[in-house]
Amino acid sequence: MRDDGYIGAVEWAVAGRALPGQKVSGDRSMVLDAGGGAVLFAVLDGLGHGSAAGEAADRATQVLSENRAEPLDVLMVLCHRAMSDTRGAAVALALFSSEDQLHWLGVGNVESRVVTAGPGKLVVRATALLTGGIVGYLLPPNLQTQTVSVRPGDLLLMSTDGIVDDFVDGIDLATSAADIAGGILDRHAKDTDDALVLAARHRGRTDPVP
Repeated sequence: MRDDGYIGAVEWAVAGRALPGQKVSGDRSMVLDAGGGAVLFAVLDGLGHGSAAGEAADRATQVLSENRAEPLDVLMVLCHRAMSDTRGAAVALALFSSEDQLHWLGVGNVESRVVTAGPGKLVVRATALLTGGIVGYLLPPNLQTQTVSVRPGDLLLMSTDGIVDDFVDGIDLATSAADIAGGILDRHAKDTDDALVLAARHRGRTDPVP
């Protein structure tokens, strides 16, 4: 599964695949126009793999689609309620609210980080602090959304645990988000799990021409 596009000034791409030998992946992603120039990203990893894991993640994607303008902590609680009779999932949410701010919140082991160009190599400027738990089964009582600054050209990367962690050094920021996400999946997906990676980049303010 590969998809990409633009919402306003934000370029995004997703690449994912099921565990080899399985037809259904439990990993899901969503890219939603949240209004007012904001873009909501979600990556969900249903517990385990196969159709039951996919069903859990699908419950959350429906909730997110219907409530995209809500704060991230509210969205996490709504996902938790919707998945209460499923296996549950790890869930990471990220919101570009403007060209210079990113809000994110994660429960479980979906990694989120912001990558930028540094002297001679790429630099991870920020990494989301993950809270332990399983959305739909055990939700932490105090959900704290984090806010980090981003600059035009910075790259948001969100990946399930089916992607090997150490993939940043091989990224070429000069290429498209689609090439970046696809390359990470091709080179760093584990053979033992579903895998999915989302890449998103804010291209800067798009003011109308007077």
